[in-house]
Amino acid sequence: MYIYINGEIVQQSKAVISPFDHGYMYGLGLFETFRIYDGHPFLLDDHLSRLRKGLEDLQIDWFYSREDIIAIIRELLEKNEIKNAYVRLNVSAGIGEIGLQVENYEQPSTIFYLKSIPSTSPLLMKEGVLLETRRNSPEGKERLKSHHYLNNVIAKREVGSDMSKEGIFLTKEGYLAEGVVSNLFFVKGSIVYTPSIDTGILNGVTRQFILRMLQKQHIKVEEGLFRLDDLLRSDEVFMTNSIQEIFAIKNIGETSFKTGEGTLTYTLQQLYKRGTVSLWSREQL
Repeated sequence: MYIYINGEIVQQSKAVISPFDHGYMYGLGLFETFRIYDGHPFLLDDHLSRLRKGLEDLQIDWFYSREDIIAIIRELLEKNEIKNAYVRLNVSAGIGEIGLQVENYEQPSTIFYLKSIPSTSPLLMKEGVLLETRRNSPEGKERLKSHHYLNNVIAKREVGSDMSKEGIFLTKEGYLAEGVVSNLFFVKGSIVYTPSIDTGILNGVTRQFILRMLQKQHIKVEEGLFRLDDLLRSDEVFMTNSIQEIFAIKNIGETSFKTGEGTLTYTLQQLYKRGTVSLWSREQL
């Protein structure tokens, strides 16, 4: 597989970074993951907006334009002979001296990773697993999609490698938070609930897209601080991320939830799949 690294497209086996990159030394960097559907990077502008804001907060100067990024994606798709892909765009601080730096980073490292993925996938359904590991607090004002991923790694190890399960974090105060790699929603009656970003969760791009979808469908949404009992008394539970889209949670322990046709989750899954190729998509290559 070919990847992009700092101005070059190379075979992944030949890609290297400096051992003095502060992304490696101190975990100082951010990433975005998104999908390419038939050559179209879905919600690219939303991902770039979040990335740029986060890099500004980290004092990492990054000047890739949208046109630069589209050109890189085009070349990678052509070089790898694929049209449907998982993309990870990674920006780390770049090379620095040993020791913590207070000045802006002016030469960050930029890597585009690519992995082939089917254009369509079956509607996913998973088992929810309540984690003993608590969601850690953001290290700054809000959670960034950062290289500081140990909390997620510990949680994933708790769940195990079974892809039919997704772990669900609670905060140290006992509020519902998010999944290991996903955002959480639940449905009770005609209302959709989702934890507030005040809990310290990542404000996922797909999460924001789902909220816009619900608004378009005139479905009431409440964001707030919710307890485990609120989740277990709900009718439906679903989770979201950019790669797995929307997946239903069929059960959490002994508690089962409605799934399949006739549920709001199923309707949203259908709307989302249409949205990836419809006027909801705001970017074109």
